Amino acid sequence: MRGQSLLALTLTVFTMSPAVLGQTQEPSQAVQLKIDDITDRMNKSESGLIVRMRMYHPIVEVYIQNLVPDEQLGWSPSQDEYFLGQFDLGESSPRLRPLSQMKKTSGVLARLPGTSKGIQYLPDGFAAMAAPDWRLLDRRRYEFKFVRREFLGEARCFVFDVKPVKDSRDGFSGRIWIEDRDYNIVRFNGINRSTDQTLSTFFRRPLSFHVDGWRVNVLPGVWLPSSVYCEETDLSDARPSARPVRFKSQVRIWGYEAQSVNRTQQLTTIQIDTPVAVDPTEGPRQLSPVLSQRRWEQEAEANVIERLEGVGLLAPAGEVDTVLETVLNNLVVTNGIDLERPLKCRVLLTSPLESFTVGRTIVVSRGLIDVLPDEASLATILAHELGHVVLGHPLIDTKFAFADRLMIDDGDLLQTLQFHHAPREETAADEKVIQLLQKSPYKDRLSDTGLFLRVIAQQAKRLPRLIQPHIGDHIYDGQAQRVADLIERAPALAPERLDQIPALPLGTRVMVDPWSGRLTLDRSPGVRIVSIREKVPLAVTPLMPYIKYADQGNAVISAR
Repeated sequence: MRGQSLLALTLTVFTMSPAVLGQTQEPSQAVQLKIDDITDRMNKSESGLIVRMRMYHPIVEVYIQNLVPDEQLGWSPSQDEYFLGQFDLGESSPRLRPLSQMKKTSGVLARLPGTSKGIQYLPDGFAAMAAPDWRLLDRRRYEFKFVRREFLGEARCFVFDVKPVKDSRDGFSGRIWIEDRDYNIVRFNGINRSTDQTLSTFFRRPLSFHVDGWRVNVLPGVWLPSSVYCEETDLSDARPSARPVRFKSQVRIWGYEAQSVNRTQQLTTIQIDTPVAVDPTEGPRQLSPVLSQRRWEQEAEANVIERLEGVGLLAPAGEVDTVLETVLNNLVVTNGIDLERPLKCRVLLTSPLESFTVGRTIVVSRGLIDVLPDEASLATILAHELGHVVLGHPLIDTKFAFADRLMIDDGDLLQTLQFHHAPREETAADEKVIQLLQKSPYKDRLSDTGLFLRVIAQQAKRLPRLIQPHIGDHIYDGQAQRVADLIERAPALAPERLDQIPALPLGTRVMVDPWSGRLTLDRSPGVRIVSIREKVPLAVTPLMPYIKYADQGNAVISAR
């Protein structure tokens, strides 16, 4: 009786009418046909995804933290690795074209941390994690087992367990979620063991990682990869002397619109306005030398901002900028600062913690905004940049006013855009920070701000890739710490105290639309920490997006 009830439940989900099937079928045949229909449609959608991924070259950011056991925290970051590049799907397999300095290698791994030779990660393998199998989950190669129906956000999905028919090393083993409108894979969770690459001279057995990948509905009917979380805590090469590999990683993908091959064609329509006659009697329009210099600097600033937006590294102006500018305005008004041109704020979409100023635009990285514990800490970061402005330090290299300076390959952009201050200017800006904060609404919370700076100094040696900037100056460079006086005012770090939050995990505050790169703030209620193991400052955590359908007029939300 129990077996019959389970069969009846399955038939309720899958049985199609004879009119749909075109002929009368036995119940068992109807079930099999329905499953085949779902998987065939899913593979058709996956084929379309592969075609689209050849058209787009989105930004792919890979951040990895190697882990060591910790009695209190469970796992603690011990070192990190970072890759930034553009996704490139050739005829064979995906690769990562570098945008930042990194070794040009391929595959998933080269050398694993914890082994005698310090094995390093290879970025192309992480780019390949954007799909469960780039050869498709074909029924001739895979076995599908229906698990249940489940909602992921607003998407109602079929859930299947999947494994290769023959050898487990022939492809992906795990679970997939297929939305029931256009039969796109929304999520996949498992491991693909099909790699056949030799990883090093000491170590010829190929390794694979467990992944949890997500897609989002960026346009009506169009689903694209947005994030992949990877975690291994017991991976080993089976040698008695080898230590197990333990790490967590976040792969974030965004900027499809900016990196579309059709973007140039989309912008070829030019609107010509009706010319307006100029009255010659109005007087001379030539700018004074001072105004000419200011205009020259503005052109250099505009060129830099436009180039960063064009490559997809700078988020479009939006609500997060408004929040930053509100905090900045609190500092400007309470200190009675008179600026000849208002300051703006923008967000760099990358994870490494940095802030810098381009002309009259203060840029803060998404990763830094994510981990800041409170508004006072954000005010400290902005006050440092404001100090450079108030003190009249150089804020833009006017060589960028020449248009050809930034007509360079995307891979050379971050190396070209380097905005650094001399040590004496950094020291002066730090001193100015104290003055600005003491007159601001944040003057009574300076000890809390010092806690954030203290944890940055503590983790700088373990997580140099996270604390090393792309463009601006270091928050901590191994010797000098921004606003060191604030650290002295801060209490000692107390990991056992649940009420002391010196920094947040990565991905806490800001959500990224993978199509446009537009940012939104996570306004969901805060969650009370109930365990020391939930206190994970600066740590990698799983990426769990809320899925919405784009054709319902909802904003696309990526993984936090």
